[in-house]
Amino acid sequence: MELSKRAKKISASLTLAISAKANKLKAAGEDVVSFGAGEPDFNTPEFICDAAREALEIGFTRYTAASGYEDLKEAIVQKLKRDNNLDFNKDQVIVSNGAKHSLFNTFQAILNPGDEVIIPVPYWLTYPETVKMGGGTPVFLETKENEDFKINIDKLKDMVNENTKALILNSPSNPTGSIYTKEELKAIAKIAVDNEIIVVSDEIYEKIVYDGNKHISIASLNDDIKKLTVVINGVSKAYAMTGWRIGYAAGPKEIIEVMSNIQSHATSNPNSIAQYASNKALRGDHSFMEDRKNKFSERRDYMYENINSINELSCLKPGGAFYIMMNISNVIGKKIDGNTIKDSFSFADNLLEYKKVAVIPGVAFGADNFIRLSYANSMENIKKGLNRTQEFINNLK
Repeated sequence: MELSKRAKKISASLTLAISAKANKLKAAGEDVVSFGAGEPDFNTPEFICDAAREALEIGFTRYTAASGYEDLKEAIVQKLKRDNNLDFNKDQVIVSNGAKHSLFNTFQAILNPGDEVIIPVPYWLTYPETVKMGGGTPVFLETKENEDFKINIDKLKDMVNENTKALILNSPSNPTGSIYTKEELKAIAKIAVDNEIIVVSDEIYEKIVYDGNKHISIASLNDDIKKLTVVINGVSKAYAMTGWRIGYAAGPKEIIEVMSNIQSHATSNPNSIAQYASNKALRGDHSFMEDRKNKFSERRDYMYENINSINELSCLKPGGAFYIMMNISNVIGKKIDGNTIKDSFSFADNLLEYKKVAVIPGVAFGADNFIRLSYANSMENIKKGLNRTQEFINNLK
């Protein structure tokens, strides 16, 4: 039996083995501290849960339009204007089953065989796979830690060729937490406009920024770049609604129309109850976000100081999101009980084996000298996990 050649090119998650081992240890009663979470550890605000209950009570349980129901689209239009200074019409918006689904639809809509998509490294591990699923070719732009893991403009210029169709921009970034300034975005936008490159701007972490940083959508700079940008966002991170699976995209009408056609046959509408609750979320009181952001900031500061106090380890202080990229390059080649730390995966595997701390190996993000740690976790667990990590490092020979 010959299966789909294109589908067989899709890579399995490089984190599955670590996650499976961590779950097995937990099931056996081991006290495992996990730094792997890609979601806020806070509960969904009660007013949003109340909205879901209201949807059930009034019978809002049937099909909506495949691309999302009108009131939610209007709330998204208002949100984009209010928060991002972006003017869109409802026919330029699609509601999908999470921001990941919006990304999938985007690449299905814009790519043809031979098209290349530039992806800055480190990257969220799903980006290359969604590009491949769309029939395109991911090409990787390496960034440097001493440049805050941001796109080097000269490198970007050198990578652009006649096959370049799109560029993925993720600010604030998963996994680095980097945030692009207005001037940096202008430089990227100029290259995109000059070369007619579509910018897929993943802004899902926009509400989780620190130290007076401000998220700026590249689409807000001018009309020329807006015509080339697909903005990806959703309610998962800002409202702690990861399991509700509501994301959205806004962009040129012709792209959104094709995305809507694809979605109408692939999944039809997102969950009606989750859409109803998301409408209330976008229109509701957002004051709760400040307290949660302050808690994230406190955890980030602790992790940053603690990691940089451990011999052989280091990290940058992220400007947004809730991840830290820990540099482990100084321990590559060292051993524990005869086991050699050869790369980020073996570091993660041995840290879990000997100290019951689960982390995400950087190779999953294209950065094998790093480990991603999430601080969407209690301060108690963060302290415990980092103390164990220090003990692990102390035992390396």
